[in-house]
Amino acid sequence: MSSLSADTLFTIDLGTPVSTAVDWLTEHLGGFFDAVSSVMTELVNAVLFALTAPHPLVITAVFTVLAFFAHKWGFAAFTVVAFLLIQGMGLWTEAMQSLAVVVVASVLAVAIGVPIGVWAARGRLASAIVRPVLDFMQTLPVFVYLIPAVFFFGIGLVPGVVATTVFAIPPAVRLTELGIRQVDKEVVEAAHAFGAKPRQILREVQLPLALPSIMAGVNQVIMLALSMVVIAGMVGAAGLGTVVVRGISQLDVGVGFQGGLAVVFLAIFLDRTTGALAAPRRRRPRKNRTRPTPTADETPSTPAPEPAAAPVSV
Repeated sequence: MSSLSADTLFTIDLGTPVSTAVDWLTEHLGGFFDAVSSVMTELVNAVLFALTAPHPLVITAVFTVLAFFAHKWGFAAFTVVAFLLIQGMGLWTEAMQSLAVVVVASVLAVAIGVPIGVWAARGRLASAIVRPVLDFMQTLPVFVYLIPAVFFFGIGLVPGVVATTVFAIPPAVRLTELGIRQVDKEVVEAAHAFGAKPRQILREVQLPLALPSIMAGVNQVIMLALSMVVIAGMVGAAGLGTVVVRGISQLDVGVGFQGGLAVVFLAIFLDRTTGALAAPRRRRPRKNRTRPTPTADETPSTPAPEPAAAPVSV
């Protein structure tokens, strides 16, 4: 008698080979994972030291200056109030921990995603390979990214950074490819006509013209990294995610609300600041310096032409 149920025709066991592969990688590449863990920890600690060594008011002043250059006085006032409120809630250290993870993960994601986007924009085969992978990555649930990170790096800060980096890569790839493909072909052909090499065209023509799209991708990378950092608090990553998870696990509405409000303040600040870099700059029109037209009284009087001399008759 068959052990299969009436609704099941056959069974496929994918868990066993995946578990075997993970065990093999952990056993044979343990040194590599330890090195990655050490590098990630040092990077986050360095950024965190830069954010927490000065007085919080100094960091708030720096953020306010950035906000002023991004969106003038209104956003600068919001930045002052937001970060002073974070200090007042006693969440300054947690907020800087989350910001440090976001900075490190975003830099790594951009460093990985932009070259892949350039590669995908320069060939149809590369684009055909990259796009299904990006679609797969963007349709995976957020918590799935934490599973392999925890298997390879354990519980703590490092799996949160690794999962955040991988989760934030797709926007950098997509918008870099889009920006380069939207460069006017006539401009590229003109560069070819002047004898420019492909690397020169990429560096001096395509990348500068695609910069607004690339910066929009950087903005999306930072937003995805911040959202993932909060979820990474479930695996022991320090920061505001830990505060939110503690509020949920202890059913403490006040703690959860304060942690969530600090996350919102960070998200608004990062979004508006990096969004200003992606916005195209408008040049002020030059004023036409026209000479004033002379009035009737100022027009120089032209002398009347002298009459021609009469011919002398002999």
